[in-house]
Amino acid sequence: MEIAPFLVSLRLGVWVTILLLVLCFPLAWAFANARGKWVAFVEAFTSLPLVLAPTVLGFYLLISLSPKSPVGAFFQSAFGVRIAFSFVGIVVGGCVSGLPFMLTSLKTGIMSVPRSLLEASYTLGKGTPATALRVVVPNMKAALFGGIVTTFAHAIGEFGIVLMIGGSIPGVTKTVSIAVYEHVEALDFAGAHTYALVLVALSYAAVLALNLMQRREARR
Repeated sequence: MEIAPFLVSLRLGVWVTILLLVLCFPLAWAFANARGKWVAFVEAFTSLPLVLAPTVLGFYLLISLSPKSPVGAFFQSAFGVRIAFSFVGIVVGGCVSGLPFMLTSLKTGIMSVPRSLLEASYTLGKGTPATALRVVVPNMKAALFGGIVTTFAHAIGEFGIVLMIGGSIPGVTKTVSIAVYEHVEALDFAGAHTYALVLVALSYAAVLALNLMQRREARR
């Protein structure tokens, strides 16, 4: 059993989780506090990865980020970064696929914080950044932890969108889920079992940790 697919999957999970945590918090804050009619339309757009086939998302990402596309050509000429069929590409794909998981958890956590706490913070002269950091985040630990765990677990198990945008380059874009697929395709079921069981164990550990965290917060 090769260790490289596990390292690629772990790197992918860490990068996707960190990026989505940073990007989704202000977006979740905006959704939780906005009252305009546009909110439902934008939220529906961000939830598309939940219902669209991963291969469809991967196909459009591949078209949009290939070296022949305007975006792909710009990044390659300006920064020397090739997005399609690279680790950067599968991180982008993982972020698109995992966006609803992180965003929904953070939005739920923000909305669960009593409005009276926010108003008290504003009354004391604290701005939005200070209120978010000192009031909201400490009171949404379970939702924050849930978003991190589900996003990370989803990222390391992602298959369709990662295969479409990144291919299967050993040590670069070949993740554990792709390794499972290739072993099954080669009728090597023993090898597929090895990779699959590790993914099952990691996923179970993540869900167990999330459940324990939620139960502890509920008791408090």
